Amino acid sequence: MKEFKLTGTHIDLCDLMKLVDMAPNGGVAKHIIATGVVKVDGVVETRKRCKIRAGQVVEFEDMKVVVVL
Repeated sequence: MKEFKLTGTHIDLCDLMKLVDMAPNGGVAKHIIATGVVKVDGVVETRKRCKIRAGQVVEFEDMKVVVVL
């Protein structure tokens, strides 16, 4: 499991996926999210700009990222 250090109060899901290499760019991240294969805290998330906050876990394929302060 990777950790992502949050610098503000939140980060958009599509931006997080790009920054932790779950997607090569924002456009691909948005497409992946729209297909319904990304989970946030174990629940499928299809909102591209979903606000991810500290303590949440994002899952895609075999990758898991926990967001920390």
